[in-house]
Amino acid sequence: MTGNAAHRPRIALVLGGARSGKSAEAERLVTVMSAGRPVTYVATALLGADDVSLAGRVAAHRARRPASWVTVDAGTDLPAILRATTGPVLLDSLGPWVAAGYPDAPDARSVLAALAERDGDTVVVSDEVGLAVHPASESGRWFVDAIGTLNQAVAALGDDVRLVVAGRVLLLPAARSEPTD
Repeated sequence: MTGNAAHRPRIALVLGGARSGKSAEAERLVTVMSAGRPVTYVATALLGADDVSLAGRVAAHRARRPASWVTVDAGTDLPAILRATTGPVLLDSLGPWVAAGYPDAPDARSVLAALAERDGDTVVVSDEVGLAVHPASESGRWFVDAIGTLNQAVAALGDDVRLVVAGRVLLLPAARSEPTD
């Protein structure tokens, strides 16, 4: 391998539950991956004027980020935002984007294609819902199925998958290509 080999953009997936520390880990990881280049923070949360709790969480995230980072609100067309954004990206997170589309299934193929086609490294944050109580509502079960399926697809595409639990980071091994017992 020569020193002139083209850099293949990396995709990292950081999974965790609510308040697990997944966003802080993703911020640390994209900082390392960016090597001083400007980072674009792609936000997916839709802020309602009356949701004071969510506004507080968003403010805390903003305060943690370097002033040099640019924030882009993804809205509903996440694939188009990913395609249009160059350089290192921190996508935080898939959960609000998936939930905003209810009851329609998320366009996973377009998101995966946009991630694969990017010209910069991407760190994707998502909710790990497989460890929670089975939801009692139809919409809750829909969300668990939709985000779980999308997480598996992003993990299969990704180079690096991490699970954050109680602020501790576990680097997950690559998936086995053969079924296990």
